[in-house]
Amino acid sequence: MRAALSAGVRCFLVSGRPAAVVPVPGAGGLAERLSTREVEVLQHVANGRSNKEIGAALGLSALTVKSHLARIARKVGTGDRAEMVMLALRAGVIA
Repeated sequence: MRAALSAGVRCFLVSGRPAAVVPVPGAGGLAERLSTREVEVLQHVANGRSNKEIGAALGLSALTVKSHLARIARKVGTGDRAEMVMLALRAGVIA
């Protein structure tokens, strides 16, 4: 039960049958779905940097960083920065 809740499950049904393994949405294959630049941006987000700071570090505008984050959000299924980072950490995409 703890593993399910940690994986983001909001509800589950307990029955007498063996449980089927259900993948966490957005986590599987994340490394293959993100570009190298998107991974770089996520690493900076994980380090607590703002879009402006990330842009300065990578030689991009803050608007371009925002665009990268929007693409990442579509790929992982969430627009929440913290959740994006959590999914990337769990998938081993960032450290």
